[in-house]
Amino acid sequence: MRRVRTLAIATGILASLLCELRQARAAEDTVRQFIDTELKAGWQKKGITPAPRSPDAEFLRRVYLDLVGTVPTYDETVAFLSDKEPKKREKLIDKLLAEPRFARHQADVWDLVLFGRHPGNIDATRKRDGFKVWLTKQFADGVAYDQLVRELLQGEQPGSELFQVQFRNQPEEATIAVSRIFLGTQLGCAKCHDHPYDKWTQKDFYGMAGFFVRIVVEEATAGNVKTYTIAEKASGEVLFSGAAKDQQPGKKGEPVKPRFLGGTDLAEPPTPKDVKEPAPKAGTKLPKPPFSRKQKLADWVTSTDNPFFAKAVANRVWAQFMGRGIVHPIDDFQSENVPSHPALLTALAERLTAKKFDLKWLIREIVNSEAYQLAGSGAVTDALPKSFERARVRPLIAEEIVLSLRTATAFDLGSKPDEKSLNPDDYFLRHFGEPTNGQGDFQGSLSEHLFWNNAEQVRVFARRKKGNLTDQLLTSTDPWEKRVDRLFLTLLNRPAKPNEIAKFVEFLKSDPKPDARVEDAVWVLLTSSEFRFNH
Repeated sequence: MRRVRTLAIATGILASLLCELRQARAAEDTVRQFIDTELKAGWQKKGITPAPRSPDAEFLRRVYLDLVGTVPTYDETVAFLSDKEPKKREKLIDKLLAEPRFARHQADVWDLVLFGRHPGNIDATRKRDGFKVWLTKQFADGVAYDQLVRELLQGEQPGSELFQVQFRNQPEEATIAVSRIFLGTQLGCAKCHDHPYDKWTQKDFYGMAGFFVRIVVEEATAGNVKTYTIAEKASGEVLFSGAAKDQQPGKKGEPVKPRFLGGTDLAEPPTPKDVKEPAPKAGTKLPKPPFSRKQKLADWVTSTDNPFFAKAVANRVWAQFMGRGIVHPIDDFQSENVPSHPALLTALAERLTAKKFDLKWLIREIVNSEAYQLAGSGAVTDALPKSFERARVRPLIAEEIVLSLRTATAFDLGSKPDEKSLNPDDYFLRHFGEPTNGQGDFQGSLSEHLFWNNAEQVRVFARRKKGNLTDQLLTSTDPWEKRVDRLFLTLLNRPAKPNEIAKFVEFLKSDPKPDARVEDAVWVLLTSSEFRFNH
């Protein structure tokens, strides 16, 4: 009887575990479905007709740019467009997510989030390559987002320190950036006075600043190489002297205890009255303090109990692929700025937390949704449709432009002095603006237009060079009609239309020595609006 009872208990436990496993798998499988269900319900309620499913060519270009930061090659384009496999989109997504290029592109995207195009601190500008190497490794290794943010706030891994270096001796600027990027909250207005449109007060602002006031950036120089480490003093407080309009000369203010945003004061042991900070000396490092405020901040920011953290990153990643945030602008969560789809945002944040902040998982679910795969054209002409009834059309950022130019034209950067200037850290970064202001704005400048259509740094990609696209077209024995189609498939990732083939063939065949005309044809498509955008 005991054996029967034990067997029954074991069978029941096994059945329960199997049920939980099925439920977990079902929950994961339905995240992308939940996205579509929520959006469809909104469309139906508002009487919105969404755009149709995107053609394969449009989806192909979009997903390559979004996941690996460049357009596909000619061979990749032809292979995908000719594939009849029903699940080819899902398979392509898995393939791209597994590529090293995915990690590199995410590093490009998040580098801009964390620093912007032109950080004010020159040290943060000079050492960005090292930071991007570190950041790329985090994405390549699949480091969870909460762990990545923890390292950024503590700055103890070689490479990660640069995030804190940019706020050197500026705890107020660190407060604004950390609250905006990781908590989706704008505290800038509360620096000088209580926030006029939100609940945050100056005491809230300086309470958060208290976590940064003791941070010290230490320098070391070996030869001509300067390195930085992030240290922390054992004492030091933020002094609050009231609203800016009430400031008086010589008024020092009262010390403010560190306070978690929207929460309680930090519980910390009192600082001994006779504590003396060691004088900073070149080549020496401060000892670790007995109590670390920056560690406590990192613990709180990345905690699963933090009411801001998961929703802020879920909203940011959603906007990265869908064009606008569920809360928009993406870094302005406040009572007046309500989510367009609150249940969807909550579900994404909860599932991301349950998946231990695996950003690749969240990205996979979003780009596999029907909503992401809608066409970019339709009845709605808004640049950023609030109901996500069509896919976003966006310009390529500078890094994507350069990689796409190289990929599409089979261009080898080489090592000649005149070709080094093609590096994106030089001319291209000067002309292609701030792409991540959190609002999805795009306004092409006059300097961008002039550079795009006149600069040798662009024209060189069309010039004939052994093995590049222009050379391939000129040495091919295919009919001109087929060569023109190859041109379109390579540069715009779609077949040429009959009228396009006719016009290009007429142009190319009108000269018995077509070298210059082929270069012009390549250049025309490279500098077209269609190449400049993701379709």
